[in-house]
Amino acid sequence: MSSVSPSELHTLQRSNAHLKLIDVRSPAEFEEVHAVGAINIPLDKFQAAQVIAQQGLNSDSPVYLICKMGGRSQKACDALAAAGLTSAVNVTGGTDAWVVAEAPVQRGQKQTFSIQRQVQILAGSLALAGALLSFVHPWWALLAAFIGAGLVFSGLTNTCGMGTMLAAMPWNQAPKPKPAEPKPTKSASAADCDTGG
Repeated sequence: MSSVSPSELHTLQRSNAHLKLIDVRSPAEFEEVHAVGAINIPLDKFQAAQVIAQQGLNSDSPVYLICKMGGRSQKACDALAAAGLTSAVNVTGGTDAWVVAEAPVQRGQKQTFSIQRQVQILAGSLALAGALLSFVHPWWALLAAFIGAGLVFSGLTNTCGMGTMLAAMPWNQAPKPKPAEPKPTKSASAADCDTGG
């Protein structure tokens, strides 16, 4: 599996307007800030064979994958490789490194917390609640222990069940576009009365 730095990718992007860049973060993270030219296909909805078909990907031309820091995009690269695509390239450091490299970004109106930050807030809150409630009843200490065990598991396996759950929450989804209002048209009787004068 190959990788590319954000500055190298930006140089490639300037010389190739048709370069494929897929951002696998949640829609809310994508809406907040993303590399110019990137399309959003969240990792939790990433079906490698479907992405290959819909995006017209082949092993003759590279496809670049980016996320926040490089972990999720590496998983997407691995999924594409397992589906037979050998041209997937991970953007090292992700969008955070892209911003630091001062490559062009598009920022949305909605500012949200990243999934990582939401996990930190939720895990910390649950652990604190478990510790405080253990003064009421000692069984509450199990909540803090469960959260701690989950964090250790996440670190060892490079997966995050809490992050996956939070990514599916409504506030982390892109807003659905409003349906277009129909344009007013002249009624047949009004058109018949029009004399053109």
